[in-house]
Amino acid sequence: MTDIDRLRRLLGGPDTSWLVKRIRQRLERGRALTGTVTLTGSTASQRRAIELLLGRRAGTGTSLTVSLAEVDRVLRASGACVDGLAAAVEILDGPVRDLAREHADTAAAWARAFAPLDEALSARPELAEWRDRLDSSGLVRRLTSGPGEAAAILRHLAEVVRGLPASGTPFSRFAAETCGSAHALDDGRPLATLAFSCARALAGLPFRADGGAESRRDTWAAVGVQLDELSSTVLCLGLPGDTGTATGRMLAAMHGEPVSLTLRQLRRHPAPMRVRMVRICENPVVLTAAADALGPSCPPLVCCNGRPSAAVWRLLELLAEGSATFAYHGDFDWGGVAIAAAVHTRIGWRPWRYDAAAYREATSNTPLTGRRTATPWDPSLAAAMTGRAVRVEEEQVLPDLITDLRAASDS
Repeated sequence: MTDIDRLRRLLGGPDTSWLVKRIRQRLERGRALTGTVTLTGSTASQRRAIELLLGRRAGTGTSLTVSLAEVDRVLRASGACVDGLAAAVEILDGPVRDLAREHADTAAAWARAFAPLDEALSARPELAEWRDRLDSSGLVRRLTSGPGEAAAILRHLAEVVRGLPASGTPFSRFAAETCGSAHALDDGRPLATLAFSCARALAGLPFRADGGAESRRDTWAAVGVQLDELSSTVLCLGLPGDTGTATGRMLAAMHGEPVSLTLRQLRRHPAPMRVRMVRICENPVVLTAAADALGPSCPPLVCCNGRPSAAVWRLLELLAEGSATFAYHGDFDWGGVAIAAAVHTRIGWRPWRYDAAAYREATSNTPLTGRRTATPWDPSLAAAMTGRAVRVEEEQVLPDLITDLRAASDS
């Protein structure tokens, strides 16, 4: 039972609105209506309103303190609201929100929206840091209006994750296969922004991009998705040419010099490349040094130039189809290990001074940073790198690599 008129006279006026607001805030946060609330710098009319409500002097000074239990007792005893203070606030100011429940419901909705992506990432530890950055940066929440819109985008993003790295797939076809539309990953769409950030993570690039067209093309190429066939290239040295194909004639003409082959050229090469042993390096400096030191006598050498592009994968596939075996060397850092692991998984290789023993022998004082990555070709390498915690770049062991190439050319 409530006497509405009396309730409004006691608690519903402008001079008690601050008190009603404070009580509502407590109720919304699930806090008990106990203790006191204080208004600093109160006016004379606010103090008078509290005196009329409680039937006593409000004290001296401008700081006004009110006991919530006393207000509740007055409302019940006067018949203004026999159901107490919480009911009075809803009568005067409308239903009270349950913020804790709302927050829990929202959190649950976001968890459901992210569930397909998290499932896709469960077997991709190399993307764990990227997933953490999605949360810490709030990127998905900034790009979408809420979990409802985000859910559809994240389902497509999960398919993008499953499709990367690709194998020289044209960009529009990759978008159609993973997202159901050839234009789903066009620049400017929320899904495109998120997919691009995933590609950058796989390529070992910073979370934030420079946004340029060249950066976009290079990033996608690094994970095997091609915006065009000419921008994806691979550097090689010492591959035998032939007279029957355009690529073969080019290799023969450039024998002894590093050659840059495009994805277009390699896709149009009709037959496997037959070479017995091919060495793979991570950085172009190895090819340059090998060409300077050995020239035409340099044995077959292919450069990944960082994360392998579609052209790199295509050349390695042509060599593998010709029964080549591979030996690999790269930087001793976690980014280099991730590149090596990708090549090892895809075509297989034996270490070329790229194991724990070689790492321990190399000299370096450069600190090792980044997330640890497994080294399945030599599990003790990852342990050695973690323990020693220094990085060793290929430039620091160039003399040893050239010595090996010279020995191979003499055999």
